[in-house]
Amino acid sequence: MKLCPCESGKPYTDCCARYVESGAPAPTAEALMRSRYTAYTQLKEDYLLATWHPSTRPTSLGLAQEAPTKWLGLEVKRYVQPDAGHAIVEFVARYKVQGRAHRLHEVSRFVCEEGRWFYVDGDIG
Repeated sequence: MKLCPCESGKPYTDCCARYVESGAPAPTAEALMRSRYTAYTQLKEDYLLATWHPSTRPTSLGLAQEAPTKWLGLEVKRYVQPDAGHAIVEFVARYKVQGRAHRLHEVSRFVCEEGRWFYVDGDIG
């Protein structure tokens, strides 16, 4: 059994695969954030762009052109949903690039439109 890269403790097939592989809408902003982390570990740029809100979405991410990233783990620190259409997810993602360890600590903003959550932007701390 292959555990999901998002560190939910669930098998990949029972967790993020349903969103990353099939494009099914994530039920919460936290589930979307976890699936986006998983997509980064798998270089699934199409999924990342599709789940990025059009108002802030870049034209491409260039993941294939970057130095290889080894994703080491994800910790969700906080999840707040003040209303049905907005949410905040604070997380720390650990990774290595060219053998050097890094931490990405971000407070991300999400919006839900027509039953689908989108990543809008985030503040890196």
